[in-house]
Amino acid sequence: MLDFFTIFGKGGIVLWCFQGAGVTESFTGPVNALIRSVILQERSGNNSYTHEALSLKYKLDNEFELVFVVGFQKILTLTYVDKLITDVQLQFRDRYKNELDKNVSLKLLNSNFEFENDFNMLLREAEDSSKAKGPASMRTFTESLKSQKTVKSMIETKGGDKVKEQGGKKNKNAKKEGKGGRLRVDGQGQLPMISPAFQELQLNSMKGDLLSVDYESSEEEEEEEEEVVEEEPERIKGVGFGGMFGMLKGLVGAKSLSREDMEPVLDKMRDHLIAKNVAAEISIQLCDSVAKKLEGKVMGTFTTVASTVKQALQESLVQILQPKRRVDILRDVLEARSQRRPFIVTFCGVNGVGKSTNLAKISFWLIENGFTVLIAACDTFRAGAVEQLRTHQRRLNSLHPPEQHGGRPVVQLYEKGYGKDAAGIAMEAIAYARNQAFDVVLVDTAGRMQDNAPLMTALAKLIAVNMPDLVLFVGEALVGNEAVDQLVKFNQALADHSMSDKPRLIDGIVLTKFDTIDDKVGAAISMTYITGQPIVFVGTGQTYNDLRSLNARAVVSALMKA
Repeated sequence: MLDFFTIFGKGGIVLWCFQGAGVTESFTGPVNALIRSVILQERSGNNSYTHEALSLKYKLDNEFELVFVVGFQKILTLTYVDKLITDVQLQFRDRYKNELDKNVSLKLLNSNFEFENDFNMLLREAEDSSKAKGPASMRTFTESLKSQKTVKSMIETKGGDKVKEQGGKKNKNAKKEGKGGRLRVDGQGQLPMISPAFQELQLNSMKGDLLSVDYESSEEEEEEEEEVVEEEPERIKGVGFGGMFGMLKGLVGAKSLSREDMEPVLDKMRDHLIAKNVAAEISIQLCDSVAKKLEGKVMGTFTTVASTVKQALQESLVQILQPKRRVDILRDVLEARSQRRPFIVTFCGVNGVGKSTNLAKISFWLIENGFTVLIAACDTFRAGAVEQLRTHQRRLNSLHPPEQHGGRPVVQLYEKGYGKDAAGIAMEAIAYARNQAFDVVLVDTAGRMQDNAPLMTALAKLIAVNMPDLVLFVGEALVGNEAVDQLVKFNQALADHSMSDKPRLIDGIVLTKFDTIDDKVGAAISMTYITGQPIVFVGTGQTYNDLRSLNARAVVSALMKA
């Protein structure tokens, strides 16, 4: 029934493996996909993963840095797999505890783990236990608790109803008071002002790679941290023997972390992430992933549970924001130019997020790096969309006059008016760019809500027919839970309406209006977690210079700021 079961260390050493009868394919492909897509990307909140026709379940052992993985055909429903993987973990740990000790980890290469007999015994026990349970039969009326109740026990007295009603009213009033407390504003009755984290820049040169967006912490916060550090020795000096012992008891490590130890800290971290605009569903999955990553891990000396969980969460967030693959547009454009074809970028997203504006910013960046750009006006629905792009074309050509480029405009607009087929206009624009030797084609599409099926079908058709080199989703930094719905449905629509076995999905993200959110940068986490794709550009203002790349560590430091 099982295709394989393998045990390996987080360093990549396979300690033991089992393959089912008749299974000829190696398990390395599915396991490597699990490592790349789940474990390395900090998505271990859910202990199952699907790879082609296989369903994989895994369990992490953080004390000995082990991973237990079982694979079986996804069409099967095996109820005993969870019990089996837990039993195997406990048995393997107990039997080879000395060999797995971190101090003698170099001996793993020379150790021989003969675990086949134990595994077969545990597998038989798990299968027998699932067969013994069988389908639960319904109880008869005489076996149920209802048959033992008397008529008198089911009659409620009037006094009981009255007491219940009073208690209900009291709770209702208490709830109102709590709600009123949460809605209180500051002392002056005004909304807090957004700190100027980003300053406007004049139109300077943008040659080469973009500057990374940064988050600058205020000097007041640093001074407060220094004051806390200075006050700490005075507080410790006044602590008696009992207080000192209690404080050290909470700090000294050499203790394995359990889920119960981490639960209060994880609850606070989850609420903190949601307050920073991370989608609620993503916050829960992130905290579950951190809990599985730390459960059973031995804490270091003089470390608290809160600091350990916070550090693990920071590392997970940085790992999520760092792309699995580098998107180097300048290098890709040069490669396409060597093949004598234009590099095609398609922009998509919901209404009003700034697709056309950020398309113009990216055009300016490409022109500054010596490339010629053709803008395809494929938004044939919104009134004024073509005129907006024409205005950007005129301004960009005024910044880079044709006289400086051999009499040829560096940016041109290809448009066919309104009401036409967007996929057809994009195809004609690409053919025109190939004939006129343009380096880049930027395809502007109409904004559409993720629930609008006809428009989503039209977008999927445009991408499937023209096969762009890069599909960028443009999203606001202001969105919270909506980011999950938007990206899931955009990717689903592209997959459903594609004509190939490997459909083109979203390749990257453009995050706009980043200058309006202060330190509530959670949308960046939500979008990258859902798609697994990098944030390629960040819009930080209204001028052509206001385009940045993402600095993962700066964003995480802003996200974790209290």
